[in-house]
Amino acid sequence: MNYIMSEVTESSVDSVDPNVEKADKVKEQANVFFKEKNYEQAILLYSEAIELNPSVAAYFGNRSFANLKLENYGYALEDASKAIALDRRYLKGYYRRASANMAMGKFKAAMKDYETVVKSKPNDADAKVKYTECSKIVKRQAFEKAIACDEVKKIVSETIHLEAMTIDDSYKGPRIADEGMTKEFMSELIQYYKSGKDMRLSKRDAYYIVLEVKKVLEELPSMVDITIEESNQLTVCGDIHGQYYDLCHIFELNGLPSEENPYLFNGDFVDRGSWSVEVILVLFGFKVLYPKHFHLVRGNHETDNMNQMYGFEGEVKAKYTPQMMELFSEVFNFLPLAYCINNKVLVMHGGLCQDTVTLDDLRKIERNKQPPESGPMCDLLWSDPQTALGQGASKRGVSFQFGPDVTEKFLKSNNLDYIIRSHEVKHDGYEVSHNGKCITIFSAPNYCDQMGNKGAFIHLKAPDLKPEFTQFEAVPHPEAKPMQYANSLMRMAGLV
Repeated sequence: MNYIMSEVTESSVDSVDPNVEKADKVKEQANVFFKEKNYEQAILLYSEAIELNPSVAAYFGNRSFANLKLENYGYALEDASKAIALDRRYLKGYYRRASANMAMGKFKAAMKDYETVVKSKPNDADAKVKYTECSKIVKRQAFEKAIACDEVKKIVSETIHLEAMTIDDSYKGPRIADEGMTKEFMSELIQYYKSGKDMRLSKRDAYYIVLEVKKVLEELPSMVDITIEESNQLTVCGDIHGQYYDLCHIFELNGLPSEENPYLFNGDFVDRGSWSVEVILVLFGFKVLYPKHFHLVRGNHETDNMNQMYGFEGEVKAKYTPQMMELFSEVFNFLPLAYCINNKVLVMHGGLCQDTVTLDDLRKIERNKQPPESGPMCDLLWSDPQTALGQGASKRGVSFQFGPDVTEKFLKSNNLDYIIRSHEVKHDGYEVSHNGKCITIFSAPNYCDQMGNKGAFIHLKAPDLKPEFTQFEAVPHPEAKPMQYANSLMRMAGLV
């Protein structure tokens, strides 16, 4: 009997897969990197654990959470679904999937997952609150959709009458002179905002800037062609995301915008950072002052659904009025989607469309609307490069990813040298990929006060337009948490 038991025991030990124990150790290492907010390294290690033992739901769930932190919502959604498929009782999988869907504005799907958690754990107060909040949003959206069919959408800018607005005698900030925008006003505004206090531009002058920039933007095509004369240069900046003090630092390093010092800001001016109003009014002010030498490209965060979730709408309503938010929404629709510089370099916020799309196709896009969920307009705002050849599924759950061969084909068919895009945090503030043909520029250092990345901007000097990069670190700012104006549901879901 003892001999038989011994044989069974030894056989059981021999049958244990050594990869199981190794996978768990790798997962623990990944957890350490996650706690240190090194999410990219955590993802690599969670992936290694999954390769060693692909049957553990928690590995997929943890990787999903790390992808949520990096805003890779498509990947997060996929991992959460895999975790649930492995273990239907793994409630964290439903939480992660709900968070991913919510971040992409898919509230019905998020509500369904929260409902699953509530049914499984009826005493889970956190899940109940999230389910209730999601349900409210779904009902509100349904109501808004229903009444939208019965009313003609009003043009907000036509309902605003500046002449009826007065400035209170107690207001001590800068004022726009009767002759309109001046460089003196812009210098005063920058310093006024930089003072670190709750310094709001007067309501009248804030409205003036947004109304004036609309007049400038609506005259532009969806893809703007510009020329940099020989020996002159253009400065290209990436995402700012409401980080006003870092924007000021760019101007300190590179000089204020002027006709002799032109700039191009490549989208995502607002959301996340808590000074998005200050950022956008300064950028819009310079566009009004230098309409042919200061350029703005629409990003995926210059859209209603992003602004409702990631803070800009809440900030505008807190600092001004709901009507002001409606006006911003109207004006964002007129931001160009791309710029072509000297017929050599194409700049867009996200990335390429399908490689059969031509520059003429981009010029003809009807942009005065909220972006659709697919097609060239969507791609210009949302797509990302990948190292693999061909096209891949989007890590964000919107648009697609394009490989170096797609970039090469697009450039060749449109007679371009390379593309510049933004849209992604990069540790060094920039990244050159696709054999030097795809440049990513990101200008929000220590993104959301937690990523530890540098910011960067590019100088393009004519005639060769060879990119020259300047990196910079984040600068101190007054006490204000990122995302403090974001939708409360984002905080509850751990996305803030």
